[in-house]
Amino acid sequence: MPLASLLLVPALLAPAKPPRAISVPVKTAREAKAIAERNTGGIAVSARCIPLNGATGGWLVDVHMPGEDRGWRCVVDNDTHRVFTKTRIPNPRLPKARR
Repeated sequence: MPLASLLLVPALLAPAKPPRAISVPVKTAREAKAIAERNTGGIAVSARCIPLNGATGGWLVDVHMPGEDRGWRCVVDNDTHRVFTKTRIPNPRLPKARR
């Protein structure tokens, strides 16, 4: 029994593998909106492609925050799939389909 427990100790001490990085860039406005919504907790209203970090680019997403007077303008990086910057803006209006 002690031998079996000694064999398990290295497996418990070994570091876990880091999660795989996403290598596919953000291709659509829908993906960029989903990333911004997850980060802010609001409703993404618009998204447009912008140049960012030289070659790769990114998405500028306006996010409506329900129940607040100010929304967010997020820049989503294509490569990292993360919000690069967030800026407070006057709350953008929701499109008619979402009201």
